[in-house]
Amino acid sequence: MKLCAVGDIIIGRRIQENFAGYAELSPIINQADAKFFNLETTLNYEGECYASQVSGGTYLRTNPEVLEDIKKFGFNMTSFNNNHIMDYSFEGLLCTLDYVNKSGLVHSGVGRNLGEASAPRYLETSKGRVALISLNTTLSGQMCAGEQSERIKGRPGVNPLRVTPNVELEAEDYEKIKEIIAKSGINAAREISKREGYYGGVGSDDKQYIGNINFIKGNKTSYTRKMNESDLERVKKAIYEAQLQADYIMVSLHAHDVEGFEKEDPAQFLQDFAHFCIDNGAHAVVGHGPHLLRPIEIYKDRPIFYSLGDFVLQLYNIEFAPDEFYCQYGLTTRDTVHELLKTRSNDFTVGLMTDKRMFTTVIPYWETNEDGSLKKLTLYPILLSMDGNKSEIGLPRLCTDPELLGDLITRSKNFGTEIVRNEDGSYDCRW
Repeated sequence: MKLCAVGDIIIGRRIQENFAGYAELSPIINQADAKFFNLETTLNYEGECYASQVSGGTYLRTNPEVLEDIKKFGFNMTSFNNNHIMDYSFEGLLCTLDYVNKSGLVHSGVGRNLGEASAPRYLETSKGRVALISLNTTLSGQMCAGEQSERIKGRPGVNPLRVTPNVELEAEDYEKIKEIIAKSGINAAREISKREGYYGGVGSDDKQYIGNINFIKGNKTSYTRKMNESDLERVKKAIYEAQLQADYIMVSLHAHDVEGFEKEDPAQFLQDFAHFCIDNGAHAVVGHGPHLLRPIEIYKDRPIFYSLGDFVLQLYNIEFAPDEFYCQYGLTTRDTVHELLKTRSNDFTVGLMTDKRMFTTVIPYWETNEDGSLKKLTLYPILLSMDGNKSEIGLPRLCTDPELLGDLITRSKNFGTEIVRNEDGSYDCRW
């Protein structure tokens, strides 16, 4: 089996037919049988959908025709299970679902109910059948799909991986938090609700709550996140089902969660989750979300890409925005989108569109043995255009700069992966 994947495609406009990146990158992508990308936008026409009260950061939408431009690269698999899928509410989610279905791209992670959103989806190739299972940790509002019941239909949404934040505190600090909670009355309404039967608990001698954060009495000060057991069980079940139906199982994970103070470092629970997937039968875990490259790990001869960064980045190409977005920055809908984005970015000096890390990525291409274990993994370095022709900004091109992947090489080495440059400018991974 031959596979390739890229990270986020945040596309806000059509790609010109003669874009030079097609000729450069399509041969690389089309080496593979299964070719995956993360679609990080909603698909709908102007006036077709209501906007949500909150967004995934920017209200992302574009016209469905962009899928034809994306497919010219050669991609045949996608997920749009990410923090932007509800930017235009349930209508936007369902429109995106319908337009992707019409495009013929195999996709998973979003559905009209939880069963549909969590089910593996399958790509037929001459080399075998590939399963795709997609999850998302960056959740808000009504994003999670709902189960169907005997009398109520399921809720549209995403296949979630929910996490509970835990702060472990030494005894002295724990007693201080407990005292502050008691004095401030911050959990008073929760205490009342508990007595009325709504909350399962509001605190104990060794656990306190503020919002959705658990403060736990322990032996050290640390911050951890606990994965939802029912979500893990659902993933395990999906992988088990896919083992019957597919020759190769890929898990897509959209996650921004960080360990420590550097965005490049994946949270420990993300590492645990990737290992969990492979331990239960998955062959690859493809991460995306933080808009930059994170380390590559080869675990049990299977690749884990903790984040593949951005393959297309067009945050400045939104044509209109809802009132809530303007209000965030002290503006109104009588102002232009130009003024809105200028205000948010401090006159275009800060934000993702000014950071070269967000424009640096790779296309990993890998081949497997008959048992699905990794035989070969090659990286092709990509740099997205940051300036110049407006039609080119945010679009990917091959890059020959030998320094481009320096940080990825260093961080991946800490995960046991050696990345070595070839004469043609590509890189091989060794483990």
